[in-house]
Amino acid sequence: MSDKRYRVAQWGTGHSGMAALRALIDHPQYDLVGVHVHSDGKAGRDAGELSGKETTGVLATQDIEDIVAAKPDCVVYMPVTYDLDELCRLLEAGVNVSTLLEHFHDPEALDPEVRRRIEESCRRGGASLFSAGTSPGFVTEALPVVLTSLQRRLDRLTIHEYADISERNSPEMLSMLFGGDPAAAHVTGVAASTKEHYGSSLRRLARTLSIPLDDITATAEVAVSTRPLTTAAGTFEAGTVAAWRIEIQGVRAGEPVLRMIPTWYIATDLDPAWEFPFEGQGWRVVVDGDVPLDTTIRFTWPTEKERSLVGYGNASRPVNAVPYVCAAPPGIVTSFELPQIIAHLG
Repeated sequence: MSDKRYRVAQWGTGHSGMAALRALIDHPQYDLVGVHVHSDGKAGRDAGELSGKETTGVLATQDIEDIVAAKPDCVVYMPVTYDLDELCRLLEAGVNVSTLLEHFHDPEALDPEVRRRIEESCRRGGASLFSAGTSPGFVTEALPVVLTSLQRRLDRLTIHEYADISERNSPEMLSMLFGGDPAAAHVTGVAASTKEHYGSSLRRLARTLSIPLDDITATAEVAVSTRPLTTAAGTFEAGTVAAWRIEIQGVRAGEPVLRMIPTWYIATDLDPAWEFPFEGQGWRVVVDGDVPLDTTIRFTWPTEKERSLVGYGNASRPVNAVPYVCAAPPGIVTSFELPQIIAHLG
């Protein structure tokens, strides 16, 4: 890897964005030149103060023009969702964008007008946009490509995701998904939104493996807690929703050839009872092919550190991708066009 230095800015300082900001400050190859925030309470504060680091001299701003004026080579872009106008402003100014947002895993899945505007902005600014998320992203793209490199026949690839989010201090997200009457759970809506999040990544993976899909489908189900729960975001009563299981299928010739099955939960004592192959968070990836594989990846950080460390699981890949995004040709680039992302750990 080159020793070239990169001017970087952080956009968004939420759960994952704050982890990314710390990583940018600590990175031996990066110089932090800007931080964009949405909260009035964060504006004007030093990036080091916001992130629990030493003073950096970089003050947080709510003005996109301050970020553009700082001339970053790349922005690590982590809002809750994207604003097309601000994204195009960055790209037109020649600022590359590395993000974990799931919208850009497959350019062909974008609304045609959105894609046209982004690609035109990339062309004008000579910049690139890359979605380097973890899930979707790493587990639906980078890891499957490695595992299927051992195959000459693939019957099915199944990715199980287990996420214990009881310790995550995200009250809005937890209250939206958990704690309600199971009969009133928005099963159809959650299935549809999750299909949107993962579908484009799975379709792009299938196309890369030369097994284009006929359809993407999604279903969802819930289970309830058998006891009252106390979480980082509050308490939930017994008999209310405590777990979601969603299954997204990439279908070819009537058969699911790719399956992504996220299970998100705040308890494991459930009704009906669900099987959990291990405690905590991680993935189980099963490859049915001529070289059958069953691979388990677990996050093993201590529970007491989970609240501060879990964000790095989302943040690190977009941070590590910065040199590759800067070197990429203008346009929306995917995991399948970029070289393998190698972390600079010096």
